[in-house]
Amino acid sequence: MENWKFALSSIMGHKMRSFLTMLGIIIGVASVVVIMALGQGMTKQITDMFSADTRDIEIYYVAKDSDSKGIFDDDIETTSSDQGPKIQEEWLQKITSDVSGVQNYYLTNGTTATVSLNKKKAKNVNIIGVNKTYFDVKKYKVVAGRNFRSDDYEHFSRIIMLDTKLAVKLFGTNDNALNKQVSVGSKSYLVVGVYKDPNSGSALYGMSSGGNAVMTNTQLAAEFNVNEIETAYVHVNDATQATTVGTEAAKMMTQVSGVKTGHFTIFDMSKQIAEINSAYGMMTTVIGAIAGISLLVGGIGVMNIMLVSVTERTREIGLRKALGATRRKILTQFLIESMVLTLLGGLIGLGLAAGLTSILNSNMADMKPSISFNVAIGSLLFSALIGMVFGILPANKASKLDPIEALRYE
Repeated sequence: MENWKFALSSIMGHKMRSFLTMLGIIIGVASVVVIMALGQGMTKQITDMFSADTRDIEIYYVAKDSDSKGIFDDDIETTSSDQGPKIQEEWLQKITSDVSGVQNYYLTNGTTATVSLNKKKAKNVNIIGVNKTYFDVKKYKVVAGRNFRSDDYEHFSRIIMLDTKLAVKLFGTNDNALNKQVSVGSKSYLVVGVYKDPNSGSALYGMSSGGNAVMTNTQLAAEFNVNEIETAYVHVNDATQATTVGTEAAKMMTQVSGVKTGHFTIFDMSKQIAEINSAYGMMTTVIGAIAGISLLVGGIGVMNIMLVSVTERTREIGLRKALGATRRKILTQFLIESMVLTLLGGLIGLGLAAGLTSILNSNMADMKPSISFNVAIGSLLFSALIGMVFGILPANKASKLDPIEALRYE
Protein backbone atom coordinates (compact mmCIF):
# COMPACT_ATOMS: atom_id res chain seq x y z
CA MET A 1 0.00 0.00 0.00
CA GLU A 2 2.87 2.36 0.77
CA ASN A 3 4.10 2.20 -2.84
CA TRP A 4 0.60 2.96 -4.14
CA LYS A 5 0.43 6.02 -1.88
CA PHE A 6 3.81 7.25 -3.11
CA ALA A 7 2.72 6.72 -6.73
CA LEU A 8 -0.58 8.60 -6.35
CA SER A 9 1.12 11.38 -4.38
CA SER A 10 3.68 11.88 -7.15
CA ILE A 11 1.01 11.92 -9.87
CA MET A 12 -1.24 14.37 -8.00
CA GLY A 13 1.75 16.60 -7.27
CA HIS A 14 2.29 17.14 -10.99
CA LYS A 15 -1.27 17.12 -12.38
CA MET A 16 -0.63 18.86 -15.70
CA ARG A 17 2.51 16.88 -16.48
CA SER A 18 0.75 13.65 -15.54
CA PHE A 19 -2.20 14.47 -17.81
CA LEU A 20 0.05 15.30 -20.75
CA THR A 21 1.95 12.07 -20.12
CA MET A 22 -1.32 10.12 -20.19
CA LEU A 23 -2.57 11.85 -23.35
CA GLY A 24 -1.03 9.33 -25.74
CA ILE A 25 -2.57 6.47 -23.77
CA ILE A 26 -5.96 8.23 -23.67
CA ILE A 27 -6.02 8.76 -27.44
CA GLY A 28 -4.74 5.26 -28.13
CA VAL A 29 -7.29 3.50 -25.93
CA ALA A 30 -10.17 5.64 -27.19
CA SER A 31 -9.21 4.97 -30.82
CA VAL A 32 -8.87 1.21 -30.41
CA VAL A 33 -12.07 0.84 -28.37
CA VAL A 34 -14.17 2.93 -30.78
CA ILE A 35 -12.85 0.97 -33.77
CA MET A 36 -13.61 -2.33 -32.04
CA ALA A 37 -17.08 -1.03 -31.12
CA LEU A 38 -17.75 -0.11 -34.75
CA GLY A 39 -16.57 -3.54 -35.87
CA GLN A 40 -18.84 -5.28 -33.37
CA GLY A 41 -21.73 -3.06 -34.44
CA MET A 42 -21.24 -4.00 -38.09
CA THR A 43 -20.98 -7.69 -37.26
CA LYS A 44 -24.15 -7.60 -35.16
CA GLN A 45 -25.99 -5.68 -37.87
CA ILE A 46 -25.10 -8.24 -40.50
CA THR A 47 -26.06 -11.13 -38.24
CA ASP A 48 -29.38 -9.52 -37.26
CA MET A 49 -30.12 -8.46 -40.82
CA PHE A 50 -29.75 -11.90 -42.33
CA SER A 51 -30.58 -14.10 -39.33
CA ALA A 52 -34.06 -14.84 -40.65
CA ASP A 53 -32.61 -15.62 -44.08
CA THR A 54 -30.28 -18.35 -42.81
CA ARG A 55 -33.23 -20.73 -43.11
CA ASP A 56 -33.85 -19.66 -46.71
CA ILE A 57 -31.76 -21.54 -49.25
CA GLU A 58 -31.63 -20.31 -52.84
CA ILE A 59 -31.62 -23.02 -55.49
CA TYR A 60 -30.22 -22.10 -58.89
CA TYR A 61 -29.10 -23.76 -62.10
CA VAL A 62 -25.43 -24.31 -62.94
CA ALA A 63 -24.06 -25.22 -66.36
CA LYS A 64 -21.25 -27.77 -66.49
CA ASP A 65 -18.40 -25.40 -67.36
CA SER A 66 -19.64 -22.58 -65.14
CA ASP A 67 -17.28 -21.25 -62.48
CA SER A 68 -19.90 -22.02 -59.81
CA LYS A 69 -19.27 -25.15 -57.80
CA GLY A 70 -22.30 -27.36 -57.71
CA ILE A 71 -23.22 -30.35 -55.66
CA PHE A 72 -22.37 -32.91 -58.32
CA ASP A 73 -19.13 -33.94 -59.94
CA ASP A 74 -20.76 -35.68 -62.92
CA ASP A 75 -19.02 -35.08 -66.23
CA ILE A 76 -21.97 -33.57 -68.10
CA GLU A 77 -21.29 -31.92 -71.43
CA THR A 78 -22.80 -28.48 -71.81
CA THR A 79 -21.76 -24.86 -72.33
CA SER A 80 -22.00 -21.76 -70.17
CA SER A 81 -24.62 -20.40 -72.57
CA ASP A 82 -26.97 -23.07 -71.21
CA GLN A 83 -29.53 -21.08 -69.21
CA GLY A 84 -31.24 -24.17 -67.86
CA PRO A 85 -34.95 -24.93 -67.64
CA LYS A 86 -37.57 -22.47 -66.49
CA ILE A 87 -38.31 -23.24 -62.86
CA GLN A 88 -41.80 -24.61 -62.26
CA GLU A 89 -43.69 -24.12 -59.01
CA GLU A 90 -44.75 -27.77 -59.09
CA TRP A 91 -41.10 -28.77 -58.59
CA LEU A 92 -40.92 -26.78 -55.36
CA GLN A 93 -44.22 -28.21 -54.16
CA LYS A 94 -42.85 -31.73 -54.61
CA ILE A 95 -39.59 -30.84 -52.85
CA THR A 96 -41.54 -29.38 -49.91
CA SER A 97 -43.58 -32.55 -49.53
CA ASP A 98 -40.80 -35.09 -50.18
CA VAL A 99 -37.59 -33.64 -48.69
CA SER A 100 -37.36 -33.96 -44.92
CA GLY A 101 -36.56 -30.66 -43.24
CA VAL A 102 -38.08 -28.40 -45.92
CA GLN A 103 -40.92 -26.40 -44.36
CA ASN A 104 -42.00 -24.23 -47.27
CA TYR A 105 -40.77 -22.43 -50.39
CA TYR A 106 -41.16 -19.14 -52.17
CA LEU A 107 -40.47 -17.85 -55.66
CA THR A 108 -39.48 -14.42 -56.90
CA ASN A 109 -38.61 -12.42 -59.96
CA GLY A 110 -37.63 -8.80 -60.07
CA THR A 111 -36.43 -5.62 -61.67
CA THR A 112 -35.61 -2.06 -60.64
CA ALA A 113 -37.57 1.01 -61.63
CA THR A 114 -38.46 4.56 -60.67
CA VAL A 115 -41.67 4.78 -58.66
CA SER A 116 -43.34 8.17 -58.80
CA LEU A 117 -46.31 10.05 -57.39
CA ASN A 118 -46.93 13.21 -59.36
CA LYS A 119 -43.61 15.08 -59.04
CA LYS A 120 -42.24 12.92 -56.23
CA LYS A 121 -39.88 10.22 -57.42
CA ALA A 122 -38.08 7.31 -55.80
CA LYS A 123 -35.29 5.97 -57.98
CA ASN A 124 -33.73 2.50 -57.96
CA VAL A 125 -36.70 0.88 -56.26
CA ASN A 126 -36.54 -2.92 -56.11
CA ILE A 127 -39.70 -4.22 -57.76
CA ILE A 128 -40.10 -7.78 -56.50
CA GLY A 129 -42.51 -10.26 -58.01
CA VAL A 130 -43.68 -12.79 -55.44
CA ASN A 131 -45.72 -15.99 -55.36
CA LYS A 132 -48.49 -16.86 -52.91
CA THR A 133 -46.19 -18.29 -50.23
CA TYR A 134 -43.76 -15.35 -50.10
CA PHE A 135 -45.31 -13.44 -47.19
CA ASP A 136 -46.02 -16.67 -45.30
CA VAL A 137 -42.31 -17.48 -45.28
CA LYS A 138 -40.83 -13.99 -44.89
CA LYS A 139 -43.38 -13.05 -42.19
CA TYR A 140 -43.28 -9.37 -43.11
CA LYS A 141 -45.93 -7.45 -41.20
CA VAL A 142 -48.61 -5.71 -43.27
CA VAL A 143 -48.98 -2.39 -41.42
CA ALA A 144 -51.67 -0.86 -43.62
CA GLY A 145 -54.14 -2.25 -46.14
CA ARG A 146 -54.05 -5.87 -47.19
CA ASN A 147 -51.88 -8.62 -48.61
CA PHE A 148 -52.36 -10.16 -52.04
CA ARG A 149 -55.28 -12.57 -52.42
CA SER A 150 -55.35 -15.76 -54.48
CA ASP A 151 -57.40 -14.15 -57.24
CA ASP A 152 -54.81 -11.36 -57.56
CA TYR A 153 -52.47 -13.93 -59.10
CA GLU A 154 -55.05 -14.94 -61.67
CA HIS A 155 -56.22 -11.51 -62.79
CA PHE A 156 -53.92 -8.69 -63.90
CA SER A 157 -55.50 -5.97 -61.77
CA ARG A 158 -52.41 -3.77 -61.56
CA ILE A 159 -52.02 -3.66 -57.80
CA ILE A 160 -48.85 -3.15 -55.77
CA MET A 161 -47.64 -3.16 -52.16
CA LEU A 162 -45.00 -0.72 -50.89
CA ASP A 163 -42.60 -1.12 -48.02
CA THR A 164 -42.81 1.47 -45.26
CA LYS A 165 -39.70 3.32 -46.43
CA LEU A 166 -41.14 3.90 -49.89
CA ALA A 167 -44.66 4.66 -48.64
CA VAL A 168 -43.45 7.35 -46.23
CA LYS A 169 -41.15 8.84 -48.87
CA LEU A 170 -43.97 9.25 -51.39
CA PHE A 171 -47.04 9.76 -49.20
CA GLY A 172 -45.79 10.93 -45.82
CA THR A 173 -47.55 8.15 -43.89
CA ASN A 174 -48.39 4.50 -44.49
CA ASP A 175 -52.16 5.04 -44.40
CA ASN A 176 -52.02 7.87 -46.93
CA ALA A 177 -50.63 5.45 -49.51
CA LEU A 178 -53.68 3.17 -49.53
CA ASN A 179 -55.90 3.16 -52.62
CA LYS A 180 -53.66 5.68 -54.37
CA GLN A 181 -52.11 5.29 -57.80
CA VAL A 182 -48.34 5.25 -58.27
CA SER A 183 -46.39 5.01 -61.50
CA VAL A 184 -43.83 2.26 -61.95
CA GLY A 185 -41.93 3.31 -65.02
CA SER A 186 -44.70 4.22 -67.46
CA LYS A 187 -47.37 2.00 -65.88
CA SER A 188 -49.84 2.90 -63.15
CA TYR A 189 -50.63 0.67 -60.14
CA LEU A 190 -53.04 0.84 -57.21
CA VAL A 191 -51.47 0.62 -53.75
CA VAL A 192 -53.43 -1.99 -51.77
CA GLY A 193 -51.05 -2.49 -48.86
CA VAL A 194 -47.94 -1.33 -47.00
CA TYR A 195 -45.60 -3.81 -45.32
CA LYS A 196 -42.59 -3.49 -43.05
CA ASP A 197 -39.32 -4.90 -44.39
CA PRO A 198 -36.81 -4.67 -41.51
CA ASN A 199 -33.90 -4.61 -43.96
CA SER A 200 -35.19 -1.89 -46.27
CA GLY A 201 -33.00 1.19 -46.17
CA SER A 202 -30.28 -0.52 -44.19
CA ALA A 203 -26.78 0.85 -44.72
CA LEU A 204 -25.57 -2.60 -45.69
CA TYR A 205 -28.62 -3.88 -47.52
CA GLY A 206 -29.27 -2.23 -50.83
CA MET A 207 -27.31 0.94 -50.09
CA SER A 208 -28.43 2.55 -53.36
CA SER A 209 -32.00 1.24 -53.09
CA GLY A 210 -34.91 3.65 -52.97
CA GLY A 211 -36.98 1.05 -51.16
CA ASN A 212 -38.91 -2.07 -52.10
CA ALA A 213 -42.26 -2.70 -53.73
CA VAL A 214 -43.92 -6.03 -54.46
CA MET A 215 -46.45 -7.24 -56.98
CA THR A 216 -47.49 -10.72 -58.03
CA ASN A 217 -44.83 -12.55 -60.01
CA THR A 218 -47.36 -13.21 -62.78
CA GLN A 219 -48.07 -9.49 -63.11
CA LEU A 220 -44.38 -8.59 -63.14
CA ALA A 221 -43.58 -11.23 -65.75
CA ALA A 222 -46.38 -10.07 -68.03
CA GLU A 223 -45.58 -6.37 -67.91
CA PHE A 224 -41.82 -6.12 -67.43
CA ASN A 225 -40.55 -8.86 -69.75
CA VAL A 226 -38.99 -11.08 -67.08
CA ASN A 227 -39.42 -14.77 -66.33
CA GLU A 228 -42.38 -15.64 -64.14
CA ILE A 229 -39.95 -17.41 -61.78
CA GLU A 230 -36.34 -16.23 -61.64
CA THR A 231 -35.29 -17.38 -58.18
CA ALA A 232 -36.48 -20.28 -56.04
CA TYR A 233 -35.98 -20.65 -52.29
CA VAL A 234 -36.69 -23.46 -49.89
CA HIS A 235 -37.37 -22.57 -46.26
CA VAL A 236 -35.95 -25.17 -43.88
CA ASN A 237 -37.02 -26.06 -40.34
CA ASP A 238 -33.57 -25.86 -38.75
CA ALA A 239 -30.93 -23.30 -39.75
CA THR A 240 -28.15 -25.58 -38.50
CA GLN A 241 -29.21 -28.20 -41.06
CA ALA A 242 -29.73 -25.69 -43.87
CA THR A 243 -26.80 -26.83 -46.01
CA THR A 244 -27.65 -30.53 -45.74
CA VAL A 245 -31.37 -30.06 -46.40
CA GLY A 246 -30.73 -27.52 -49.15
CA THR A 247 -28.36 -29.90 -50.91
CA GLU A 248 -30.99 -32.66 -50.86
CA ALA A 249 -33.55 -30.20 -52.23
CA ALA A 250 -31.20 -29.21 -55.05
CA LYS A 251 -30.62 -32.87 -55.94
CA MET A 252 -34.35 -33.46 -56.16
CA MET A 253 -34.77 -30.29 -58.24
CA THR A 254 -32.29 -31.70 -60.73
CA GLN A 255 -34.20 -34.98 -60.83
CA VAL A 256 -37.73 -33.57 -61.18
CA SER A 257 -36.65 -30.98 -63.74
CA GLY A 258 -35.25 -33.70 -65.99
CA VAL A 259 -32.25 -31.58 -67.02
CA LYS A 260 -29.59 -33.46 -68.96
CA THR A 261 -26.92 -30.81 -69.41
CA GLY A 262 -26.46 -29.27 -65.99
CA HIS A 263 -27.71 -29.35 -62.41
CA PHE A 264 -29.17 -27.26 -59.62
CA THR A 265 -27.13 -26.18 -56.62
CA ILE A 266 -27.57 -23.96 -53.57
CA PHE A 267 -26.55 -20.57 -52.27
CA ASP A 268 -26.18 -20.93 -48.50
CA MET A 269 -26.72 -17.61 -46.69
CA SER A 270 -25.26 -18.88 -43.40
CA LYS A 271 -21.89 -19.46 -45.07
CA GLN A 272 -21.99 -15.99 -46.59
CA ILE A 273 -22.72 -14.43 -43.21
CA ALA A 274 -19.80 -16.31 -41.65
CA GLU A 275 -17.46 -15.15 -44.43
CA ILE A 276 -18.63 -11.53 -44.19
CA ASN A 277 -18.27 -11.53 -40.40
CA SER A 278 -14.81 -13.05 -40.73
CA ALA A 279 -13.79 -10.35 -43.21
CA TYR A 280 -15.14 -7.58 -40.96
CA GLY A 281 -13.41 -9.15 -37.97
CA MET A 282 -10.09 -9.23 -39.82
CA MET A 283 -10.50 -5.64 -40.99
CA THR A 284 -11.40 -4.46 -37.49
CA THR A 285 -8.39 -6.23 -36.01
CA VAL A 286 -5.99 -4.73 -38.56
CA ILE A 287 -7.34 -1.20 -38.14
CA GLY A 288 -7.37 -1.64 -34.37
CA ALA A 289 -3.74 -2.79 -34.45
CA ILE A 290 -2.77 0.28 -36.47
CA ALA A 291 -4.58 2.52 -33.98
CA GLY A 292 -2.86 0.58 -31.19
CA ILE A 293 0.49 1.94 -32.37
CA SER A 294 -0.49 5.18 -30.63
CA LEU A 295 -0.52 3.20 -27.37
CA LEU A 296 3.11 2.25 -27.95
CA VAL A 297 3.93 5.88 -28.68
CA GLY A 298 2.13 6.80 -25.47
CA GLY A 299 4.19 4.20 -23.64
CA ILE A 300 7.41 5.78 -24.91
CA GLY A 301 6.14 9.14 -23.65
CA VAL A 302 5.50 7.63 -20.22
CA MET A 303 9.01 6.17 -20.16
CA ASN A 304 10.59 9.53 -21.02
CA ILE A 305 8.65 11.38 -18.33
CA MET A 306 9.46 8.71 -15.76
CA LEU A 307 13.17 9.02 -16.59
CA VAL A 308 12.88 12.77 -16.03
CA SER A 309 11.05 12.06 -12.78
CA VAL A 310 13.85 9.76 -11.59
CA THR A 311 16.39 12.52 -12.24
CA GLU A 312 14.27 15.13 -10.43
CA ARG A 313 13.73 12.86 -7.43
CA THR A 314 17.31 11.60 -7.08
CA ARG A 315 17.70 13.06 -3.56
CA GLU A 316 14.29 11.62 -2.53
CA ILE A 317 15.40 8.18 -3.72
CA GLY A 318 18.71 8.53 -1.88
CA LEU A 319 16.91 9.53 1.32
CA ARG A 320 14.52 6.58 1.10
CA LYS A 321 17.42 4.19 0.57
CA ALA A 322 19.30 5.73 3.49
CA LEU A 323 16.23 5.12 5.67
CA GLY A 324 16.18 1.45 4.72
CA ALA A 325 14.22 1.19 1.46
CA THR A 326 15.48 -1.76 -0.53
CA ARG A 327 16.21 -1.78 -4.23
CA ARG A 328 13.11 -3.95 -4.68
CA LYS A 329 10.91 -1.35 -2.97
CA ILE A 330 12.23 1.47 -5.13
CA LEU A 331 11.79 -0.65 -8.27
CA THR A 332 8.22 -1.52 -7.27
CA GLN A 333 7.38 2.11 -6.43
CA PHE A 334 8.34 3.41 -9.87
CA LEU A 335 6.76 0.48 -11.70
CA ILE A 336 3.49 1.09 -9.85
CA GLU A 337 3.69 4.81 -10.60
CA SER A 338 4.16 4.07 -14.30
CA MET A 339 1.29 1.55 -14.31
CA VAL A 340 -1.03 3.93 -12.44
CA LEU A 341 -0.32 6.62 -15.04
CA THR A 342 -1.20 4.35 -17.95
CA LEU A 343 -4.15 2.77 -16.14
CA LEU A 344 -5.65 6.18 -15.40
CA GLY A 345 -5.04 7.08 -19.04
CA GLY A 346 -6.81 3.88 -20.05
CA LEU A 347 -9.81 4.68 -17.83
CA ILE A 348 -10.11 8.19 -19.25
CA GLY A 349 -9.71 6.82 -22.79
CA LEU A 350 -12.40 4.22 -22.12
CA GLY A 351 -14.73 6.92 -20.84
CA LEU A 352 -14.01 9.01 -23.94
CA ALA A 353 -14.69 5.98 -26.16
CA ALA A 354 -18.00 5.37 -24.36
CA GLY A 355 -19.02 8.97 -25.04
CA LEU A 356 -18.05 8.78 -28.71
CA THR A 357 -19.85 5.46 -29.09
CA SER A 358 -22.99 6.97 -27.58
CA ILE A 359 -22.83 9.86 -30.07
CA LEU A 360 -22.36 7.41 -32.96
CA ASN A 361 -25.32 5.37 -31.72
CA SER A 362 -27.60 8.39 -31.78
CA ASN A 363 -26.51 9.35 -35.30
CA MET A 364 -26.40 5.96 -37.02
CA ALA A 365 -29.86 4.58 -37.71
CA ASP A 366 -28.82 1.07 -38.71
CA MET A 367 -25.49 0.21 -37.16
CA LYS A 368 -25.26 0.32 -33.38
CA PRO A 369 -21.63 0.31 -32.19
CA SER A 370 -21.23 -1.33 -28.80
CA ILE A 371 -18.35 -1.73 -26.36
CA SER A 372 -18.20 -5.28 -25.10
CA PHE A 373 -17.08 -6.16 -21.58
CA ASN A 374 -14.08 -8.06 -22.96
CA VAL A 375 -12.91 -5.07 -25.01
CA ALA A 376 -13.29 -2.72 -22.03
CA ILE A 377 -11.36 -4.98 -19.64
CA GLY A 378 -8.80 -5.83 -22.32
CA SER A 379 -8.08 -2.15 -23.00
CA LEU A 380 -7.46 -1.49 -19.30
CA LEU A 381 -5.24 -4.53 -18.87
CA PHE A 382 -3.26 -3.58 -21.98
CA SER A 383 -2.87 -0.03 -20.63
CA ALA A 384 -1.46 -1.41 -17.38
CA LEU A 385 0.86 -3.71 -19.36
CA ILE A 386 2.15 -0.74 -21.36
CA GLY A 387 2.93 1.02 -18.09
CA MET A 388 4.76 -1.99 -16.69
CA VAL A 389 6.83 -2.61 -19.83
CA PHE A 390 7.80 1.01 -20.42
CA GLY A 391 8.29 1.64 -16.71
CA ILE A 392 10.97 -1.03 -16.33
CA LEU A 393 13.86 1.15 -17.58
CA PRO A 394 13.21 4.19 -15.33
CA ALA A 395 12.31 1.94 -12.36
CA ASN A 396 15.51 -0.04 -12.81
CA LYS A 397 17.54 3.17 -13.06
CA ALA A 398 15.98 4.49 -9.84
CA SER A 399 16.58 1.25 -7.95
CA LYS A 400 20.28 1.19 -8.89
CA LEU A 401 21.06 4.68 -7.57
CA ASP A 402 23.74 4.75 -4.87
CA PRO A 403 22.20 6.40 -1.77
CA ILE A 404 25.35 8.41 -0.94
CA GLU A 405 25.73 9.75 -4.48
CA ALA A 406 21.98 10.39 -4.65
CA LEU A 407 22.03 12.48 -1.47
CA ARG A 408 24.91 14.56 -2.87
CA TYR A 409 22.91 15.27 -6.07
CA GLU A 410 21.97 18.92 -6.50
